[in-house]
This record gives sequence, structure tokens and C-alpha cells, in this order.
Amino acid sequence: MYEQYGLLIGGEWRQASDGGLIEVKSPATENTVGHVPAATEEDERAALAAAEGSFAPWAAVAAWDRAATLRRAADLMRERVAKLAHIMSSETGKPLAEAEAEIRASADQFEWQGEEAKRIYGQTIPGRHPDERLSVIYQPVGPCLALTAWNFPMLLPARKIAAALAAGCTVIVRPASEAPGSCMAIGEALIDAGLPKGCLSILTGPAVPMVSRLIASPVIRKVSLTGSVPVGREILKAAADGIKKVTMELGGHAPVIVHADFDPVAAAEKLAATKFRNCGQVCISPSRFYVHRSILAPFEEAFAKYARGLTIGDGLKPGVTTGPMIRARSLAGAEALIADALERGARLLAGGKRPAHLDRGHFLEPTVLSNVPEDARIMREEPFAPIAPIAAFDSLDEVIARANSTDFGLAAYVFTRDSALAAQTAEALEAGMVGINETLLATAEAPFGGTRQSGFGREGGSLGILDYLNPKYIRHRLVKGALHD
Repeated sequence: MYEQYGLLIGGEWRQASDGGLIEVKSPATENTVGHVPAATEEDERAALAAAEGSFAPWAAVAAWDRAATLRRAADLMRERVAKLAHIMSSETGKPLAEAEAEIRASADQFEWQGEEAKRIYGQTIPGRHPDERLSVIYQPVGPCLALTAWNFPMLLPARKIAAALAAGCTVIVRPASEAPGSCMAIGEALIDAGLPKGCLSILTGPAVPMVSRLIASPVIRKVSLTGSVPVGREILKAAADGIKKVTMELGGHAPVIVHADFDPVAAAEKLAATKFRNCGQVCISPSRFYVHRSILAPFEEAFAKYARGLTIGDGLKPGVTTGPMIRARSLAGAEALIADALERGARLLAGGKRPAHLDRGHFLEPTVLSNVPEDARIMREEPFAPIAPIAAFDSLDEVIARANSTDFGLAAYVFTRDSALAAQTAEALEAGMVGINETLLATAEAPFGGTRQSGFGREGGSLGILDYLNPKYIRHRLVKGALHD
């Protein structure tokens, strides 16, 4: 499946310098999808040289021209959506409809950030004296390293690549080994759109020791990671040695608060559709459900009914709504979370086991748990799985304390028709993003990111490009001199 791709260095696809390969397997069938190069240290040096050499010329390209290139790439991605969805679904097992939606969202990132290149405005500051001029301009930070996860294999690199290129930076990206093809397709679209050679490099292969070597290089001036909290800590430590600029989009464990005035069935159906998207493997997935006790029963019934109605299987097959988990280890971890919750007194309303009709693949039935105690592991640890733990609450102060009790702070959700209660709840939740009566938060025009151990910095929106720019303050004292003809 990767025959037309490889390592992208200097605008050309190539194999690893020693011919090394890594295997990519489908989590739905456990069959081999294909092989991609395992980059060597020599390949890394070539990518660094390309990023360094192309930086100044790309930074000098007019913003309108950078924008035109990114817009052409966005259009190409949209034209190729069917082909790219097949690649993505083959790698991840996600349903084709979800893959197509992700590709369109990825194209939106390039369109939006291309336009943002034209809006890097800077500032003019009134001086204290008539003969001085104070201003702030923004300049690209330099070559960047983008490290992405497998769960959204096109959208995650798109957020980083689009903003970096729009700002005038060059980029080296290492996509997740589980699903590299979607990122390679971005590279193909950018090449076809006319991106100058060397502005984007793609390196595949084992993260260790590749990532540490790239971060240690003086060429790299900015690192952006989407990954787990433990990985984030290691990246931060490595970046600190070189005083590198860093953006971290780490894990989440999003609380949901459903107040008594909201329709419990409508809330359950909307939340269940979001919870089980991408088999629950979404960093902003609603993952702890606090429902007012007065509406708990109909909420649980509707949620469990929705879960039981989903069709599990390989996302390439028609009618499938829920694909597999990415690997066997993740599946085993999800089963352990379910077992722990049941041992602590939770009740199983739906799912809870591997589907009997599928003897291959990393599948887990969409699972709904009721009466889940706060000391259950699933209420403290990010599940990243199709498991919905539900608990009742009685008062606002109580539920806010429970919702804010983890170290995560990425996303949170509130359901109520009372505008004052909505504002009060949203403002009290410790999260970088809050959805009120809405669960689809990610969009190109809005900032995406978290607080606390969920990371810092923002991707997307007008804030996203700022993490790839350095502000420069200029104080200009006017000096009178002889007039020149």
C-alpha cells in the first residue's frame, strides 16, 4: 500500500539508507498492510539538512504565496478523499465515513492556516518621545519537529504541518508507526501543490532513538507533540536541554455534566455517538459521565440502547459503525479497566467483552457501566477505549469537585438549557475546552489544547500559528541627517 511513498526528504520519496523496513498491520484483521522505511541516522541528518537549507528561502516567500500553496494542497486532499480514506481505514480499522470526515477536517486546517499566514499582524506601540517608533513583528521560529499519534493519523499532523508552513517554518514530521500512510498522503498533496523541496520531511521508523536525536539537533527550534502524558514528560526533558519552544497536546479524561433540566434521552444519544467514535480512542472523548440523579435512569437506558445498536467490524466493510482498538495491549488494558470497575460495585449495562462473531482483530463491544465509584481506575485513568462509566450527582458543588479531581484538563462537557447554569458550570471546569450542549469541539477555526497535565499551547484557530512564531520588539530612534537627492 505504500509503494508510491517512503521517506520524504528534499522533495523526493526514498527508501531508508540501509534498506530497513517496519511492518504495518491492520488492527481489524491483524494482517500486514505494508512496509515503510525505518529511517537511519544518515536519513535523519539528510532531513535536518533539508529543513535547515530550505528554511530561509521559505520564510522569505510572501504570505499570499504561502497561502496559495496550502490552499492548493487542501483542494487536492478533498479531491482524493476516497483514496485517502481507504488508506486510513486500512491502517486504523476506523469506518470509512469517519476516515472521510477526518480527511476533510485535515484539508480545512491547510485552508485556514494558509489564510492565517496573511494575518500575522504585529503591533505598533506609541512611543514616549516624538522621535522614536516602537513596534513588534513576528518571525518564524525555524525548523520544527512534529510528533503525532495514530488515532487521527491525518488530522494530527495536518494541524502541525499547516500552521508551521503558514508561519514560514520548515517541518520534519514523524508519524505514528501504526498509521504512517495518511501523513505520507499529506506530503504527496503538498508536493503536487508546489511546496518547495525540503520544506517538509517525513521520517518513519522506531521512535527510539530517532526522536531524541532530532530534538538534540541544533537545527530544530520547535517541537510539537500529540501523545500521552508520560511521552510528553520525556519530550519536555529532551527539549529543555536545547531551550526549544514546545507545544504539548497530551491525554485527557473529559468529564460530562448532565444537569436535571436537560432531556436525558437526547443527551445520551448525542454523547454515545461521540463516545464510541473512533472506538473511543479520542483524546477529547467524553469519558466520565456525571448525570443528575433525577434523570439517571432514562439516560442510562438510552445510552445502553445506543451502544447495543452499533455494528462492530472492519471499517472497510459497509454498514460498520465501530472499528477496532489499535493494538492487543490496548484491548487488554480496556478489559482490565472494566474488570476493576465491576469489582468495585459498578453494574454492566451493555458490552463488556470481545464480540463473539469476530475471531481476529482487536475488538471490544461498546461498553456502558453504571454506578461507577470514584475510586475505580476508569474514573482516574484515561480509558482511550469504548467504555462509558456513568455516575449520579446531586449538587453543582459536588459534581464540579468530582469533575476537577483528576490531573487532566483537556476537554469537558455540559448539558443544560439554563444559560446561567451553563456559564457557571463551564467557567468552574478546569479544562482548555468546554462544550455546552455540543460534543464536537475540534474545528480549524478554533484553538485546540489543554491545561494541567493535558499540556499547553494551542493548535488551530488564530492562536495556532503563534506557537510557530517569535515576537521581535523593535525600538527605532529617529536620527536626523542630511537630505539625499
